[in-house]
Amino acid sequence: MNEISPGKKSALKKPCASCGAELIYAPGTSELRCGYCGHTETIKRSEKRFSELSLWPYLDKMGSQGHSEEITMLHCKNCGASQHIGENYKSIGCIYCNTPLIIEDAHQENWILPGAVLPFQIDQKEAFDIFKKWVKGLWFAPNNLKKAAVSPENTRGLYLPYWTFDSDIYADYTGERGEYYYVTETVGSGKDERRVQVRKTRWYDVSGNVSGFLDDTLITASNQRMGRIPEKIATWNLSLLKPFDSNYLLGYVTEKYTVPLADGYKKHVQIADDVAHNWAKEDIGGDEQRVFSVNTQFTNETFKHILLPVYLSSYQYNGKRYTFFVNGESGAISGQRPHSLWKIFFFIFFIALILFVIYMASGN
Repeated sequence: MNEISPGKKSALKKPCASCGAELIYAPGTSELRCGYCGHTETIKRSEKRFSELSLWPYLDKMGSQGHSEEITMLHCKNCGASQHIGENYKSIGCIYCNTPLIIEDAHQENWILPGAVLPFQIDQKEAFDIFKKWVKGLWFAPNNLKKAAVSPENTRGLYLPYWTFDSDIYADYTGERGEYYYVTETVGSGKDERRVQVRKTRWYDVSGNVSGFLDDTLITASNQRMGRIPEKIATWNLSLLKPFDSNYLLGYVTEKYTVPLADGYKKHVQIADDVAHNWAKEDIGGDEQRVFSVNTQFTNETFKHILLPVYLSSYQYNGKRYTFFVNGESGAISGQRPHSLWKIFFFIFFIALILFVIYMASGN
């Protein structure tokens, strides 16, 4: 990926060479497609590898601008999300909370250029069909929710920001190794007296060191108050990542990271410490392990900013907004759902009525 000088604007709009309408990325392909005339253009395959950036120059200088660009962003005053939308929109709702975002409020912000993007593998129709099937399978869902499942335009594609961190880890540790042994003891008394084998543990002091490579620790870079992505679907096949090309963003909303790089790195360190702790337990061996201390050191630390795909659909019920998520790569779905109290009431009443009839029939 070439370095982009500060101040250069991101071009996330491309006209169709045939009719002038806007081209959008066609999920699961390497093409841009015009929704008006059907014209397609192939996205040139990049021979470049993902850009892994050296971590400490960014942290020490509050973010080197060598791999940065200027992008047009809209900030939601309600939920805090910062998002880029296509320039053809004059007015649009926040993808998380549907608060109106006016294009005239857009402003330019620098962001660390993504090193890679995982393009959408399923299109809006497939995501909507998954959502619709999921809604139909919900027990006690309000009728209005099922009616909402006939509006595919409510399902919108979003690229989520994540940090990934790579590092070599070396850790010294101290602890104890427990080894089982058995003794014969007498339990009970009189006729109930018997001899049994009792397991005990003998502990030995141990110390040592472990090392290894931690690859692509994935840390969410989105920290808005609403619309958290459920862990159930927050798994992507990172082997499908492609070197960043803004063509993959055409036709979709792109969220800017709101978790600073330094905060993302702190979470990475916590995860790395847990990994080193587990490595130490494996190294100690024996039947049981106690780890007293782990001193973790990091070298060859790099990071990248990546974008991962998800579809969102939201629904307002009784003054509360419910958000549903479909993984844009795997199709996994999760989300909150409202319940119809009337449906629950009538279900309980119906069950109680059946039990009453059975009771009366058995009594006769």
